[in-house]
Amino acid sequence: MKQFQQLYYTSCEHGLSGFSGFQFNAVSAGVTAETRLAVEALAGYEPPRSLVESDTPESLERCPVNLCYRPYDRAGRSATALCVRYVGRDSARRFGNYFAHALHSEDFPAAGGGMLPIELWNSPVWTRTVSPSTEIPTLAGPAPGPLGVRAVGEFLRGHPHAARLPELLAAVFAALTEHGSVVVVDHSTEQIAHWFAAVSYLLPPSLSRGLSFATYVLRPARSRLHLIGTVPEPPLTFAPDDEAAYTVFDFARGVFPEVPVPALVRLLTRIGVGSVRPVWSWTADYAEGGEETADDWHAPVAAAAASGGIALAAPDVHAVIDWLAGADHLGARRAAVAADIHREHRGLDDARLTALSVAAKAGGDPAVHREIEGKLYGLRMRAYTTAAEDAVEPVPITDPAARERAAALWERLLETEVRTARERTRLLLWAVGTRLPVPPEVMAGETLTLSHALLGTTAPAPGFRHEVAELVHVLPVMRTSLATAVEEALERRAGQEQLFAQFPAELLREGDLVGRPLLLEHHLRARAERDPWNTVPLMFKILTIRGRTSPDEELLRGLWRQPSRTWTHQEAARIAAGLPVSEPVDTVVGEWFDRALSQGIEDEDALTDCLDLCRLLSHPRRFAWLPADAAERVRITLDLEDALRDAREATELFAAFEIQQTGPWAAPRALKRLYLVPALLRLPADVSRFRGRLAELNNRDLDRYLSLVRQGVTGGERIDDILLSHVATVATLPAGARLSQAQEEIVEAIRAHPEGHWHVADLKRLEQAVRPHEAALADHYADGAEARRPGPPRKLWFRGRRTAPAAADPPDTAASGTSASDSSRKKKGR
Repeated sequence: MKQFQQLYYTSCEHGLSGFSGFQFNAVSAGVTAETRLAVEALAGYEPPRSLVESDTPESLERCPVNLCYRPYDRAGRSATALCVRYVGRDSARRFGNYFAHALHSEDFPAAGGGMLPIELWNSPVWTRTVSPSTEIPTLAGPAPGPLGVRAVGEFLRGHPHAARLPELLAAVFAALTEHGSVVVVDHSTEQIAHWFAAVSYLLPPSLSRGLSFATYVLRPARSRLHLIGTVPEPPLTFAPDDEAAYTVFDFARGVFPEVPVPALVRLLTRIGVGSVRPVWSWTADYAEGGEETADDWHAPVAAAAASGGIALAAPDVHAVIDWLAGADHLGARRAAVAADIHREHRGLDDARLTALSVAAKAGGDPAVHREIEGKLYGLRMRAYTTAAEDAVEPVPITDPAARERAAALWERLLETEVRTARERTRLLLWAVGTRLPVPPEVMAGETLTLSHALLGTTAPAPGFRHEVAELVHVLPVMRTSLATAVEEALERRAGQEQLFAQFPAELLREGDLVGRPLLLEHHLRARAERDPWNTVPLMFKILTIRGRTSPDEELLRGLWRQPSRTWTHQEAARIAAGLPVSEPVDTVVGEWFDRALSQGIEDEDALTDCLDLCRLLSHPRRFAWLPADAAERVRITLDLEDALRDAREATELFAAFEIQQTGPWAAPRALKRLYLVPALLRLPADVSRFRGRLAELNNRDLDRYLSLVRQGVTGGERIDDILLSHVATVATLPAGARLSQAQEEIVEAIRAHPEGHWHVADLKRLEQAVRPHEAALADHYADGAEARRPGPPRKLWFRGRRTAPAAADPPDTAASGTSASDSSRKKKGR
């Protein structure tokens, strides 16, 4: 059996030193010199100044008592406890004497029978009487004093500053793990001992045994114990370097420091001194063994408290859940902790419920695991249905039993909690995502209910629109239900065909409407409105649905709703090619072709499309579809195209293009505007015939013609016969031709350029071409050609007047102040 060694230290006549004074009066056998030195260091005592001369028993009882405890290891196995009392005078009648009774053991917990050191306060074991002998016996199991759980509870209930206990306990935790000291000031060491006892009971027992303390020290700054008590006399003083090392709780004056309080401390003080001891006993089953700080202890204590039916606050619950993930040392108890938390705390979020589910499974309790999983599915289902911020995407539930339970919960939510179309949509998506075994008839009924609700939805939010589109995509029965809802809506009230152009009927596809011809036609019409470039094939699909080969006016107006109600040339061509030539068409079809042919043509691409259409319509049976005027325009247009392709001489095109210039003759006018002039210049010109009709061109076409001839005259080395014929035509235009000033300048430039720039052979060819029509101009060209032959320069004469060969184009002539036309007229005598 473990026992305590005893030591008496005081100022006395007889002791171990052999002379009078402060010394060990008596010790137990086996006390080491090291123990004596430790006790001597702890035994010093200074009374308050007002009590230094205490001499009577009454005054000595008022002196502070120092119950001091010093462990020598963290577990408090090797430790010393002392009770130091002031005894006033020594044997020489001098004041200042004290008596220290010390107990030391190398296994303090075992020797004390598990008693906490603070419970030795006012124990009957303590003495202050010197021993007549220097050897005293060891002590077995000293009895505790009156300080216990009940006494501490009563003390706290009566103290005005009891609410400061959490901060005090937090400070002691910090002193134990982070170093430093906590100083407690109160009116008496009796009160201080109660504070110390409250802290000791609330601390983990292992930390409590490692807590060094002294209930009274006159000058706390000279002590390095964890917990130091003192009375208000004298005032506390600390050196500047020491202030940070001491946390002072002055209960006498009501002055306290600001101390952060960990969640464990709040839990322990909420449990209370009177109930905490069994919790610490239970905690032994949950602790791993290396806990030191308040954070280390929090989860094991909370788990133990929960197992004992003690209510936990949210931080406690969260700490336990976070701790469970790594609490492999718990074994099967892990599942029990998860069950305790789950059953007592129903408001946990998805992440924490998931952690509990994992812990229950790791702890080997499938029943608890299934129970938590069920709660988890419900939580996830509700969060997803309401689009909560913490909602997670559904994933397949693989466990058959879990799927059945989730399906039952899903149906219950549909019946009792779903309020909006969006919530119903998301709940249906959750069922699809988790692959719930929902009966087909239930799913059909729910999707039909949703579809009816959706048809009344206007301007849905983008997120909702996307969700419905996804549901229609992933759930085939939703497509069927939506089609049924639309059909029922059309049957209830006519004139709602535009439903297919609205959300969500627009999500339906052709395949969804097989066997519903009316719906399919409305669907195709709505598609044509959304995608006008695809209207023609959609029209033919509608005709197939109707079993007809030709559209009527109503269908055409329904598909081409734009104000012009006209086909483009490309659309008309596709329709002409698609209508069977062996079948008659509605007369309105010809009228629509007529309007298409009458459209304005702005460029060559549009003209190409119109010509393609005319070629298609020239087929005899299609030609019969057209009204007479339209048929005539098609004929003339194709004749003009043939003329442009087949003419052998330029003058022939003038006769071909003698067409009316007003009315819906868009194609012939476009052919003339875009192709006539280039076609003229590709053909040889009979100068005699062509120059007489050239003025018949409108001003725009004549400008273009003259400009292109000028480009040919000045743009290259080679002058072919076709270009030569057009140059000769322009050069010999009769004097009566009605030309603008700009056109006359171009004509003069064309006349003048060959003389100075063409090869002599080409100039001679030009002379021959113009001679039948302008002999004088031909002579001029001849003289120019002669002048450019090798040999001495010659003077040239034109119509009896001396002149030099033209060496510049009209712009140069114009720059000199004389126009080319003026010069030419002077030469010709005009």
